[in-house]
Amino acid sequence: MLQNLNKIKVENPVDLIIKQIRELISSGAIKPGEKLPPERKLAEHLGVSRGQVREAINKLQFYGILKVLPQNGSFVAGIGITAIQGLITDILKIEKPDFKSLVDTRVLLEKEAARLAALNRTKDDLVSMSNALDLYEQKVLKNNSAVEEDLLFHIKIAEASKNSVLKSLMMIITPDIVKSFTQFKVCTKSNNLKIIKEHRDILNKISEQDPKGAFYAMEEHLKDIMDFNMD
Repeated sequence: MLQNLNKIKVENPVDLIIKQIRELISSGAIKPGEKLPPERKLAEHLGVSRGQVREAINKLQFYGILKVLPQNGSFVAGIGITAIQGLITDILKIEKPDFKSLVDTRVLLEKEAARLAALNRTKDDLVSMSNALDLYEQKVLKNNSAVEEDLLFHIKIAEASKNSVLKSLMMIITPDIVKSFTQFKVCTKSNNLKIIKEHRDILNKISEQDPKGAFYAMEEHLKDIMDFNMD
């Protein structure tokens, strides 16, 4: 009997927001080149959080469907409606990333980010990375969860790489990484002190402008997550 039953799919609010925006475009309520309502108004109207609206807008911006102009808001890209609808359909068909895919993608991005950061970092970048690491250590030493602080340190490394595309890719996958790390209890109190040392090693290599050393320090740091068994 079970084989005749279909799994019930509970849709993600972000996907529902994207669908609503597609409907606005399809109905002609908003046309290519026109401005979307502000995030706050969209969130209130749709009954969701501003964070969920922002995540939907970020995805649409990443795929070139929206253009976000600082201080001016979000605009529908100046391409044809058919093209926009096709792109949105493709986004919604993308399968949710599994944990292994997230890890594989993160490893590729992180090692290159560390290498580039060692080449391109500025004094201000070193301060930002050091401050992020201090926040992580403060939480860890109080035995509090520090998953977000951990990832903030890695985002600061991506910023120091001076590769805007690499940083954008990190920002796209970060929310799913946070959810997966929490779900699978990847970060535990037992390995937090080890992580602090590894973070310090990465920061030192970047500070010394040693790209090869930073690359391999990051690889060493990510070994545990690569070997993590969800079972």
